Formats: sequence, C-alpha cells, structure tokens
Amino acid sequence: MRYLYLLLPGLFAANALQAQSDTAGVKQTIDKMFTAMHNSDSVSLRECFSSNAVFQTIDEHKGGTSVKNVSVERFSSVIAGTPKGDLEERITYGPVQIDDRLASVWTPYRFYHQGKFHHCGVNSFQLVKQGKEWKIQYIIDTRRKDKCVEDGAAAPAQ
Repeated sequence: MRYLYLLLPGLFAANALQAQSDTAGVKQTIDKMFTAMHNSDSVSLRECFSSNAVFQTIDEHKGGTSVKNVSVERFSSVIAGTPKGDLEERITYGPVQIDDRLASVWTPYRFYHQGKFHHCGVNSFQLVKQGKEWKIQYIIDTRRKDKCVEDGAAAPAQ
C-alpha cells in the first residue's frame, strides 16, 4: 500500500504531461495549416490533413443557410495560386478538448486579404491522432463581416 502512495503522484504527473503534449500537438497542426496558407505552401498545407478530410463552410444567403463542401485538393490549389503573404487568418484558441485520439477545437478568427480585413467567423476543427501526429479530419466554419472577435481577444466562453 505504501508503494501505491508513491506511485500514484507519478502516474498523475505523467498523465498531465501527456495532456499538455497532446494539446501542443493539436495547436501545432492548426498553426502549421495557417502558416502554410499565409506562405502559399500547398505541400505543407496538405500535410496537415488526413487523407479523407472534410472541409465545409456555412453559407448564409437570401434563400437561407446552406453548407458548402470544399475538397482539400481544391483548397490547396487555391492557396498555391495565391501570392505569398496575401492571406492571413488570425485565430484565437478556445478550449482544446481531447479524448484519446480525437481532438476538438473552436477558433474564432479574422481573415485578411492583402492586409485588409475581409471577414470573420469561427472555425470548428476535429483532429485525429495518426501515429504520433495530429491530422485535421474535419473543418467547418462560419463567415460574416460583423460581430467579430477582435484580434487577440479571448475566445467567447462556452
């Protein structure tokens, strides 16, 4: 029993370190995606996604709301055709929730094209840990021109 009291704190510490490591890995993948987007680097961009990733955007229009699908290949080709530095998405991390090999992240953002504000919204990421790397499996986002989170502001409480 005495050894159990010595062992338990070590197990809790190891678990906490793994959680911190996973959170950092999730954020690293998301940051890599936005850096690749900013640098018009379609190769690095594709490395962030799983082979069967889904990319969607919620579209508001006069007829109502629809969800548009965009393939990762199409997204990558658009990024590759954009001059380096033209696109910048400034995100604020909300809570990173992880269970085993699944992570969920909510990131309010402001999008800039050629240095000028273009739109804002929220990204919802689902990532899967494949081997030792986190890969983006699913992104869905909203897009609007108003009611934006300011750059660097804390994400809204959930």
